[in-house]
Amino acid sequence: MAKGGYVYIMSNKSRSVVYVGSTDNLYNRAYQHKNGFGSEFTKKYNCTDLIYYQFYERIEIAREREHKIKKWNRAWKDKLIRDFNPTLKDLFEEVSDLQ
Repeated sequence: MAKGGYVYIMSNKSRSVVYVGSTDNLYNRAYQHKNGFGSEFTKKYNCTDLIYYQFYERIEIAREREHKIKKWNRAWKDKLIRDFNPTLKDLFEEVSDLQ
């Protein structure tokens, strides 16, 4: 049976850089990024805030969506994020219930 997954977007404090990823455990992955061992990109650009996420029934669909979003221009990514999280707050505490 396939396991569900998430597409997520991390950002730095000034929201000038975004990182798009996918995972089957959103809380743990966001925790990794917050603590500097999520990826080299997020570590280099201090992308520690979870500002967007979306659940999919299958991790494969989440990965496909991640790859599509990564190809988008920044304005489209910003619209996706703001439609979900208008204040651009860090959603990490909100996803602690998902672990």
